[in-house]
Amino acid sequence: MNNVLNGDRGYLLTEQANPHSQNLDRLSASEIVELFNREDAKAVAAVGREKEAIAAAITCIAEAIANGGRLFYVGAGTSGRLGVLDAAECPPTFCSDPELIQGILAGGMNAMVRSSEALEDREDDGADAIAERNISDRDVVFGITAGGTTPYVHGALKEGRKRGAKTIFFCCVPPDQFPIQYDIEIRPLVGAEILAGSTRLKAGTATKLVLNTVSTGVMVQLGKVYGNRMIDVSVTNSKLEDRAIRIIRDLTSLSREEAAKLLERSGKRVKLALLMHWKGIEAATAEQLLQNTQGHLGKAMIYLNNPVKN
Repeated sequence: MNNVLNGDRGYLLTEQANPHSQNLDRLSASEIVELFNREDAKAVAAVGREKEAIAAAITCIAEAIANGGRLFYVGAGTSGRLGVLDAAECPPTFCSDPELIQGILAGGMNAMVRSSEALEDREDDGADAIAERNISDRDVVFGITAGGTTPYVHGALKEGRKRGAKTIFFCCVPPDQFPIQYDIEIRPLVGAEILAGSTRLKAGTATKLVLNTVSTGVMVQLGKVYGNRMIDVSVTNSKLEDRAIRIIRDLTSLSREEAAKLLERSGKRVKLALLMHWKGIEAATAEQLLQNTQGHLGKAMIYLNNPVKN
């Protein structure tokens, strides 16, 4: 920790040289691919060892969103870009409100395509980003920093905690190298990078794996999935319309033409279409049922048979 204060981060796991790639500049293309494949497997294993913390994050975020809160990923450089990417993928995949899961990137959206890594050193900027979004005790702030030290991220987490928000911290170094206490910590120890210090590699892979799991797990708990199907998929182009029709066909045994007509009657909402078909009801009734069960299709099916009486 004192080394960080002096500007020396060489002791961090993510900054060390990998003994398995010390002759990287002399490898053939095939050997490089083989080396990457072996090292990437370590990232998958490292994420697996963090399963309890990842599950805790899913539960925490799902509860927050169910109670009117939001999730904010915060990061700089590759870490921040991956957070923005995961947030951006949720609305088309799950038809979720874009406000529910947001990505905050040091340097703003311009930093998605242009390097602005110098901005990660501004802790106050991270705090300001939280204040600007009126983050409260209903929200969750999820800080992402491969090496664990990024001031921008810690500024955001500290400000979020001050405002009562739940805080989740992701890094790829052990607690003894950077001991920070937040509500939940996810620390997949992927080891030294093939290219020393290039955390867009294994650390980036681990970040993507964790965020994929977290956001999907949250949406499952919020009723956005039935079985393993995206029943809240946003039907915005021909590919997604085809997917919606196939989901309806697979779950109802209707013909493609019948499934397409049902999708149209539902306003191109797969979840609504399924409930309409299975219960023989019209769109307005199905819509009310889903509102009564916070959008859970399975719960709506049960509710129709056993409505709660006040």
